[in-house]
Amino acid sequence: MPRLQAPPILPRDPAASAEHGVFARRIAVVTGAAGFIGSHLCERLLDLGAEVVGVDNLLTGRLDNLSHLRSADGFRFQTDDVTSPFQVAGPVDFVFHLASPASPLDYARHPLATLKVGAMGTLNALELAEAKHARFLLASTSEVYGDPLVHPQPEQYWGNVNPTGPRSVYDEAKRYAEALTSCFQRSGGTRTRIVRIFNTYGPRMRADDGRAVPAFIQQALAGRPITVAGDGSQTRSLCFVADTVEGLLAAVTADHPGPVNLGNPHEITMLQLAEEIRTMTGSVSAVTFIPLPADDPKRRCPDITAARAHLGWEPTTPLRDGLRQTLDWAQQHFPRQATAATGRSAS
Repeated sequence: MPRLQAPPILPRDPAASAEHGVFARRIAVVTGAAGFIGSHLCERLLDLGAEVVGVDNLLTGRLDNLSHLRSADGFRFQTDDVTSPFQVAGPVDFVFHLASPASPLDYARHPLATLKVGAMGTLNALELAEAKHARFLLASTSEVYGDPLVHPQPEQYWGNVNPTGPRSVYDEAKRYAEALTSCFQRSGGTRTRIVRIFNTYGPRMRADDGRAVPAFIQQALAGRPITVAGDGSQTRSLCFVADTVEGLLAAVTADHPGPVNLGNPHEITMLQLAEEIRTMTGSVSAVTFIPLPADDPKRRCPDITAARAHLGWEPTTPLRDGLRQTLDWAQQHFPRQATAATGRSAS
């Protein structure tokens, strides 16, 4: 059956396709396939000629993210919980392990599931890669740095993590996942890669996932107060999802085992982000301030020297361009009542 065509979100650059020709006629397993980044990765792999097996238990992922791929040639979906051993029929060339709750609200709602997918889920995905003689990529996170005392954060920095705090279920799950992946790499039986993903945004983020970009967009579109934590001086470095996906593809085929940071090295304060989104939507919303969550990092910015040197990668999408694509998508997909009270539509 021919592939259904979705509105183009990821770039269809012939030069980029040639660059990633290694994926043509290869078979890739993506855990967390129905999630925000996972669904974009599946789409891009299919564009590059790969066959894709998407695996997700739909705890936080949504089948809507894959609706335009479900009937696609070369794509199949398995509803599996990777915290239990799972099987994939036939050969496998790549395993991308993205499965995990990833927003503070999600891992606060599902703390044990977050710990289990970082531990048992990573072990089961690694054992699948080992059994299939496949290359393995772990999608780790900038959260392994905690509330960093070094800025910007290089991969050599060991972090400042509260091991018993409210964010620890995610932070420590990913740190353990990195240790487990490194153990498989050192054993010599599995070719592994570790990437640390910094704040990523774009179409298909859930309106209710609690992260700043979708939260600010939803509030601005609805004309409700835009709630900024603390005084808004804390920074994040926002990378558009298409750039993050290209980084994942570059990392899994590179000779560098990592860890390697994937993110945008340009910081923005949360207050600046709120003002930018309010301007772009033409919203009448006021900016208000709420208490800062426990252990919320004050600054977050990647040193991407290693990504440039070993992967030949750096983000290319300007923030305003990425936000414009995200806003266009949100106006079509966020709850209808959330788009009814703006001064003008997003442009």
